[in-house]
Amino acid sequence: MQVTSERRLDDGVLEREFTLDGIPGILWTPAPASAPAPLVLLGHPPLGLRGMYPRLVARARHCAASGFAAATIELPGSGERPRLPAVEQARAELRRAMEAGEPVGDETIDALVLPLVDRAVPEWRAALDALLALPGIGGPVGYSGGLISIGIRLASAEPRISAAVLFAGSLVPRAVFAEARQVTVPLHVLLQWDDEGNDRQAALDLFDALGSEEKSLHAHLGGHTGVPRSAGEEATRFLARHLT
Repeated sequence: MQVTSERRLDDGVLEREFTLDGIPGILWTPAPASAPAPLVLLGHPPLGLRGMYPRLVARARHCAASGFAAATIELPGSGERPRLPAVEQARAELRRAMEAGEPVGDETIDALVLPLVDRAVPEWRAALDALLALPGIGGPVGYSGGLISIGIRLASAEPRISAAVLFAGSLVPRAVFAEARQVTVPLHVLLQWDDEGNDRQAALDLFDALGSEEKSLHAHLGGHTGVPRSAGEEATRFLARHLT
């Protein structure tokens, strides 16, 4: 891991940009404490770290206020990383189907999501290795954010993750539905009830498929961008219960 920039935010949080095997990332750490800080991995949609930065840093500040470090990495094919032609083609087909009011087929969903999951999860695990080796950062580890398919794969494959906050979405491959049954960590799932880009019933079916004995669904009225501030606060409290 190579740190490329470092600055202190106005609330005392230390923000460090880094690269790991050519993958950009950002790490936020609270003021030094007597014990290593728990770590929260911040997931996000494939819109690029620069585009997602305002939302990511807000979530990182919530984590730091609870004494957690937070980190994120750029997704494959996003930001300044090389594009994935097959994924770009599937994204174009998705837009075409949605504009035409047609159902999105399983083949399109698989081509859009599975390559990101297959590439991103090993990268997240490598980042976790590097982050936990840094002074001042320790376990336990939580995951918070989307894509939900990445969160499900990571929560089922990575034993160091103790709890996860998942942002509900409906473009989920059938293979990921099967993997959802293997997830056993405590889960806190956020769902925007009127999200114009998601199929509500598909999101509910996925929640039902998750195998965790401790899981809760938190639904809020409003569209994709209408997540209330209280939802983030509830998610932070959930992580605090399981990471401290």
